[in-house]
Amino acid sequence: MQRVAVLGLGKVGALAAELLADAGFTVLACDRAAPPVPLSMPVTLVDVTDSAALTDLLATVDGVLSCLPYHLNADLARIAHRQGCHYFDLTEDVPTTRAIQALAETGGGVMAPQCGLAPGLVGIVAAAQIAGFDQCRSCRMRVGALPRYPTGRMGYAFNWSPEGVVNEYLNDCEVIEDGHRKLVSPMEWLETLYIDGVKLEAFTTSGGLGTMCDTYLGRVANLDYKTIRYPGHADLMNLFFHELLMRERRAEAGAILVHAKPPVTEDIVYVHIASEGVIAGRLSRQEYVRAFRPRTLLGRQRTAIAWTTALVRAGSLPPQGFLRQEDIPLTAWLGTVNGRLFEAA
Repeated sequence: MQRVAVLGLGKVGALAAELLADAGFTVLACDRAAPPVPLSMPVTLVDVTDSAALTDLLATVDGVLSCLPYHLNADLARIAHRQGCHYFDLTEDVPTTRAIQALAETGGGVMAPQCGLAPGLVGIVAAAQIAGFDQCRSCRMRVGALPRYPTGRMGYAFNWSPEGVVNEYLNDCEVIEDGHRKLVSPMEWLETLYIDGVKLEAFTTSGGLGTMCDTYLGRVANLDYKTIRYPGHADLMNLFFHELLMRERRAEAGAILVHAKPPVTEDIVYVHIASEGVIAGRLSRQEYVRAFRPRTLLGRQRTAIAWTTALVRAGSLPPQGFLRQEDIPLTAWLGTVNGRLFEAA
């Protein structure tokens, strides 16, 4: 794989394109409009909803990384599959992932959705923790992308896709509880946790587990994913979506929230992954807890959510088929240029 198209040039997509180019790939950076901050490479303008245009585009590359809104990924994946083009995306949407997994059963290149932070990084780390136990009784994954200096009662800023946030706040959530696979409501199972002395809350949201319920049913008794926010956020979002019925107007809900809480440059990404189980007859607990902040990459300051999500860069992959994030070895991933950024906070 030498020629790669990156579709969607927001903060994450733009950084991913530049990291891939820096790693030696020939990158075709594409979007329907030029990005607000110029890239270090030419930008190809393409209508990302035009199947014919995307078919012509993918005929010129070996692989494609989609940084588009989740609802555009299934069509793009089908085109990539027809073209025999390797496919990667950052989606958290469960139905989209199921559709891509079905495509991968009939040949084509490698199909690797969920290559971001959650799902993505969390599955790689959690799988390594689970593998270290003789018997694993629980694996709990919590992730939050937040402003470092929150204001207002919501304590939030939309540094990530509003469509994705609304989707994960409203769709049912897969979990494994006491050995049984279940769907539970989003924005529930509220808990308190502390990272670096900061009080936070976490609650169920959709999609963060990726394919892990498929992989670990019958092997891990309790498995769940929650989103981290500052205290009080879940109550306000339940009011907004359920009492005010904004769940019935998803597009408008996203627009209202972004208008009220626009992106910030000073953000922080919290990751808390903890697993418990038995090793040599003794109960043990493994933890991966980090607070990631903005950092300079390729000569430019990048937000924490941008650099922690733009993970694709270098490494070895299977030639075809469906790639689960939990099948990627943690030690191999940490050995890549980008992976080394995650060894310490």
